[in-house]
Amino acid sequence: MHRPVQQNDAARAAHGLRGEQESFDMAVKMKNMTEGRPSSIILSFALSLMAGNIFQQLYTVVDTMVVGKVLGVSALAALGAAEWMNWMMLGIIQGFTQGFGIRMAKEFGAGKHDALRKAVAGSVVIAAVSALVLVAAGQLMAAPLLQVLQTPPDIWGGTILYLRIMFMGIPVVMLYNLLACILRALGDGRTPLNAMIVASVVNILLDLLFVVGFGWGIAGAASATLIAQLVSSVFCIWHIRRIELLRFRSGDFKISASLSTELMYLGFPMAFQNAIIAVGGMIVQAVVNGFGVIFIAGFTATNKLYGLLEIAATSYGYAMVTYMGQNMGAGKIRHIREGMRAAVGIALVTSVIIAAGMLGFGKPLLSLFISGAPNTVEATLAVAYRYLAIMSVCLPILYILHVTRSAIQGMGNTVLPMLSGVAEFVMRTVSALLLPRLAGENGIFYAEIMAWTGADVILVLSYFVVVRKLARRMEEAVETH
Repeated sequence: MHRPVQQNDAARAAHGLRGEQESFDMAVKMKNMTEGRPSSIILSFALSLMAGNIFQQLYTVVDTMVVGKVLGVSALAALGAAEWMNWMMLGIIQGFTQGFGIRMAKEFGAGKHDALRKAVAGSVVIAAVSALVLVAAGQLMAAPLLQVLQTPPDIWGGTILYLRIMFMGIPVVMLYNLLACILRALGDGRTPLNAMIVASVVNILLDLLFVVGFGWGIAGAASATLIAQLVSSVFCIWHIRRIELLRFRSGDFKISASLSTELMYLGFPMAFQNAIIAVGGMIVQAVVNGFGVIFIAGFTATNKLYGLLEIAATSYGYAMVTYMGQNMGAGKIRHIREGMRAAVGIALVTSVIIAAGMLGFGKPLLSLFISGAPNTVEATLAVAYRYLAIMSVCLPILYILHVTRSAIQGMGNTVLPMLSGVAEFVMRTVSALLLPRLAGENGIFYAEIMAWTGADVILVLSYFVVVRKLARRMEEAVETH
């Protein structure tokens, strides 16, 4: 409804301020994570994220199923050979955007609307530049890295084609991840969920159309994924445009050097952490590539279920970044400690439930990815289930990693989590190079577990150090005032 034309300027201004305040109050009621029981807050927020991750994993799984079933084991192995390089780019993108989200969550928790808009504007500028740099880097390094990884000649063509298409789509991936992080920083997990539902449906339909209908092969699977990401980005943009707090004003895009420095301080360590973890993964992949196409295909099938294994862990992680960021902005140290205890308990229970499900139903799920002659299918499935069983039993270690790392990041410290990424890289690399010599090809399955364990040792100790320093700083701030 339009306001009456005869309303004077002062009345219009007052009404506008009230409207903005009402919009903010509604956002607080729906999304503020600084009030209430931490366990309920974290779990309810994580459930929305979890549902979104399920749909994201759904279209990843469908990609793999369509490629594996329609194009065969060699095509499945080609996707596997591209896995860690593709994940490295995605990890860098997510690292930057999650780092930016920490600043946004802090400003939202403190109720600083102008600072929130400036943080969003600065993030948009840095993300756009970073996306262009990553496109160029991805295209230049794809072929040399595949050579270093000793990718088998019979899957080389499919792997390089998939990577080239995915790397060209980096700006689309950056856009969606930034938009999702903006919404999550404000405590909105529902919109990214709805965006991912739409993207999943689009991706599945396009997979069937491009791969099965048009016969585009691996290129069709990659194109379907990027188009789906673009659709989810448009969905998020449409929603963000309706949020009063995020309506930019004159001067919001005048980015100060201090803001740019802080955003990079938060984002770069997380991006570097993910990149170095991916490098460790590529070293593992190089070892796996030496065991032949059947082993690669089995390893790939399990890695596609890896997303389902850690789906709740990732969601709890996103929830903890927002929860910790908002509570740090509000200065609520007690809420921070209570939230950490609640999150660890929820994560451990969840990991046991998921592990039991995978041990019981893992073989039927893995068989969805594999086709070919009976002896080939049997050999591939045996490799895949051995790997799945080992990871499932050790799943609580992974869940502690996600919760603790994200909690520390949410409190504004991205350097210590980066060091845990270095530890993860070292443990994964050393294990991948040594264990197969001691235990044969099965030794490579334990590289992932050793990486999780090395990261956990650093993260658990780091959490107690960071939270004590934070408590001391908050106490000093109270005494000063």
